[in-house]
Amino acid sequence: MSARKAIFKVIPNGPLEITGTFTVLDSGGKEISNKGPVYLCRCGGSGNKPFCDGTHSRNGFTG
Repeated sequence: MSARKAIFKVIPNGPLEITGTFTVLDSGGKEISNKGPVYLCRCGGSGNKPFCDGTHSRNGFTG
């Protein structure tokens, strides 16, 4: 197996940014993304989960 390196960055009051080499799998194990950067929702309000759609800026998310 090849070495993988991903960098996870929590953006204040926003999404989780992932860069580097990684794979995002859906709940069934199907690959849905392997190119970055990607931004994953942390507020729970995205209409495009698991990806961020900017909803955090409208729903008052802090974290």
